[in-house]
Parts: sequence; C-alpha cells; structure tokens
Amino acid sequence: MPKVAVVILNWNGCSHLAKYLPSVIEYSSEHAEIVVIDNGSTDKSNEWLKKQHPHVRVIRLKENKGFAGGYNAGLKEIDAEVFVLLNSDVRVSPNWIPPVLHAMRKEDFVACQPLIRNDTDPELFEYAGAAGGFIDRDGFTFCAGRIFEVFETDEGQYNTNREVFWASGAALFIQVSTWHEVGGLDEDFFAHMEEIDLCWRLKNRGYRIGVCGESIVYHLGGGTLQKISPLKSYLNFRNNLYMLVKNHHQRALYPMLIRRMVLDGIAAIKFLAEGSTGLFSAVWKAHKDFKSNFSAMKKRRDEECQACFASEKHSFNQTGLYKGSIIVDYFIRKKHTFGQLNPARFKK
Repeated sequence: MPKVAVVILNWNGCSHLAKYLPSVIEYSSEHAEIVVIDNGSTDKSNEWLKKQHPHVRVIRLKENKGFAGGYNAGLKEIDAEVFVLLNSDVRVSPNWIPPVLHAMRKEDFVACQPLIRNDTDPELFEYAGAAGGFIDRDGFTFCAGRIFEVFETDEGQYNTNREVFWASGAALFIQVSTWHEVGGLDEDFFAHMEEIDLCWRLKNRGYRIGVCGESIVYHLGGGTLQKISPLKSYLNFRNNLYMLVKNHHQRALYPMLIRRMVLDGIAAIKFLAEGSTGLFSAVWKAHKDFKSNFSAMKKRRDEECQACFASEKHSFNQTGLYKGSIIVDYFIRKKHTFGQLNPARFKK
C-alpha cells in the first residue's frame, strides 16, 4: 500500500472541522497520515485543533493563498506517494481509501475520486464532482450524476470504476510524482476549476483520470462561498476561459472562444433580466480580466505544450470529452441526466 496523506485545506472553517474531521480521523488513520493546512485563518481553528486533536499535524500558512496556492505551499512539506486533497466539509465513510487506491493501481489512474454524495440529502449526488466529470465541445463542465441543477439519486448506476475527464477537488486522490510533474495547481485560478485544469494538463500528457464506484464520501458544498455568489460566479466564468486557452486544441480554440463569448453574454443578460446585477457584473468582470490576461495564458499554453512534448506520454488522452453541446442537450433537447446523453458522442 502506498504512503498516503489525507490533506485538508482550512480557512476560517473551525465549524466544518468540528463537524467533519472526526469522521476523517476515525476512517482514515489506519491508512493515511492526516494533515491540515491552515490557510491563514483568523478564527479559532488552530486553537481548536491543538486542543481537540493534538495528534493531527497542522501546517500553518501566514496568509490565505486560495485553494490552489494553499495546497501548493502546504503539500511541499508533506512526504507521501499519494496525496488526497479533501475539502473541510466532507464526511467520509468506512473503508473509503483502499478501494480508490486499488482502482488507481488496477486501472492505471494517476488521479481518481470516490463517488460524492450530498451530505444534507445523502441519497443524491452532490454538485462538486458527483460520479466523475466531463467537458463538452465548448468547455462547459458537467458530471455523471449531476448536470446543471439536476441531481440524480444514487441507485448504483455508477458503481463501477470508470475513466473520466476530470476528478473533483473535493476528494481528489493523486500520485505525488505526477502532481510534481505538472507543477501542482495553477495559482492564477485562486479557487474554482483549478482541479479541472490540473486534470486536463494530466490528460494532455496521456495520463488516465478515474472515478472509483466502490467508495463514497458526503460533501456539504458551498462551505467557503455561497453556491451562486458573485465571487464564485466570477471565478468560475474567468477560470473556465483561462483553462480553455491553456489546454484546448489550437485549431479549435478561437471558434470555441467566440461561441463562449456569445453564450456567456446570454447568461449575463439572463442574470440582469432576473434582477441579479451582482451576477451580471461578475460575468462582465470575468471577461474583462480574461482579456487582460489572455497573453499570459497563451504563454502558459506554449510552455505547457513544450512540457507535454517532453513527456514520455505526450499523446493527448481524449477520453471523457463530449463532442456535443451540453447546453443544447439540457435546455433544448431536455436531456437532464447523464444516462440520457448519447454514449457515442463521448470520446474514448
């Protein structure tokens, strides 16, 4: 069994630690070291950890570096063969670690997630990852078990180990060697979609990303930012565009960006019509900042292409790409669950 570290990034989340850390300790200590990276918290998190769980290792950062920067900084101090990036608002279940490690070894996955259900409604899949992530022709992401705001009940339909395009950062297992190979998470993202960017960079090198259908965790979700907050919307719109420029195939990039400008514009107008001026402004600011940083992202793309070519597996692994439009399928064709999508439209 590889040396595993379950690593929780905390920022002012003492209440989440009090609620969820006990399950992590109870069901993980036999298989892994448990580490909390404190991202410059100003609440009682550090005092609570020292008093309630003195044996849990805590790495303290002086300031909030965001999801990406916090993990990048903290993981440098941890010796392991497999990192498990676990959100502070995740409740784990008995024996959740061994099946994922077995799936990684058997299926040659360098990164993998368990099934993620909703902690407040445990029979439903949860927003952030559900049963594994995919991406459509325009760069829109979705999951088996969750497409937009439709959440499937877990009835065993995803209980097999499968290759996907991306695995959720809420409970992400990743080989330490490949983490270092791609340079960890992109700190320009700060938070949101950085794990999808990470998985895409791994796919660009030919690696396999998977989901383990024999392991389940329960995610509260929205613990750091409200689900539809302007800040979260801004980060999601901006980071999605960053990710596309960095990773998408060059010949298809510009037509796709034009389509995205139109579709994001429609979303912004919809927000405004609904009276959500904060969300409208978030989309406008996201595109403004994306345009300002376009050249920098292009430069990162060139650097990434060189790194991929130098890799032993420099052939892009397309498995999990969806050749259709999830927007069209969901809103026009009324295909609201993963099983209703045409399997032939997924790259293999």
